[in-house]
Amino acid sequence: MDVIVIGGGISGLAIAYELAADREVLLLEAEKSLGLHTTGRSAATWIGSYGPPVVREFTTASHDYLIDPPFDIDGPVASPMSCLWLGVNGRDAEVHRLVAETAAELVDGAEAERLCPVLRPGAIAVAAWDETALDLDVMGLHHAYTRAFRARGGTVATSARVASALRDAGEWVVTTTSGDVFRADVVVNASGAWGDVVGSLFGAERLRLEPRRRTLFQSPTTVSLEGVPFTAGIDDGFYFKAEGGAVLCSPQDATLHEPGDPKPDELEIARAIESVNDVTTLGLRSVRTAWAGLRTFAPDGNPVTRWDAKADGFFWYVGQAGYGIQMAPALAQHAAALIRT
Repeated sequence: MDVIVIGGGISGLAIAYELAADREVLLLEAEKSLGLHTTGRSAATWIGSYGPPVVREFTTASHDYLIDPPFDIDGPVASPMSCLWLGVNGRDAEVHRLVAETAAELVDGAEAERLCPVLRPGAIAVAAWDETALDLDVMGLHHAYTRAFRARGGTVATSARVASALRDAGEWVVTTTSGDVFRADVVVNASGAWGDVVGSLFGAERLRLEPRRRTLFQSPTTVSLEGVPFTAGIDDGFYFKAEGGAVLCSPQDATLHEPGDPKPDELEIARAIESVNDVTTLGLRSVRTAWAGLRTFAPDGNPVTRWDAKADGFFWYVGQAGYGIQMAPALAQHAAALIRT
């Protein structure tokens, strides 16, 4: 085996697919199925104006790939969507900065109300309008990557949590909790929130990754959602979009959380409902369903794609900070190129 990739989310599958073009690759997933955690719990968007500069660069570079993937798909994984960034809580300067740094267009309050019909009149003075955004079929993309990886000869092992690892004669010997043993020249750590946990098994440096909870929920509304774009507070206090006749919303919380299966934060949900109702006429009152996932940050907030400083043949591919889906294609190509050099 040339490469073992640890982690079966969209990031792990994307880099496994890229490497399988000319390497023998095995993907290990600790759970019974792939994409169980963060990948399966996202808001499913591509927004070029979202995230810090490094993230926006990889996001932009992923656009054409998502529109027309180089492998067979069951249907389009990306469809047009617009995004409106609201200057809430006195953050108008941040709106102007976003417009200066991205392709988003500055609009005044009246235009924002026209673009988002549920905005409360007079609630917003300025906003940024990004009409290049995309709505993503995340699981459709994930399944397509899985099929394409296997078509390139890649192998997937589920229920394969790493128990131990050792370096022997220039290879990694990886043993799973079920007792299976695999050998490979290179190991790619794409385990998300478990990144430091996995790294410790290989004697790698500790990156001090920070898994942070992100809550999402759906609320019913009696207000028409026709023409409502993805709408977010520029202060990261909330976002919402129409989904299935209801409102998909998040308080954009980022509470530190141990690697695992987080529960939605009811207090954050209540805060988000209040914030959304303050600037819209949606009149959210109840929650139809709620869930949570983990976004994992490196200390500098940028994705980590590099060889470990201590463990030979160990490559870090972590810290996507919740932007992993929208920048998956370009980031995977970048990391695969580094591994090949």
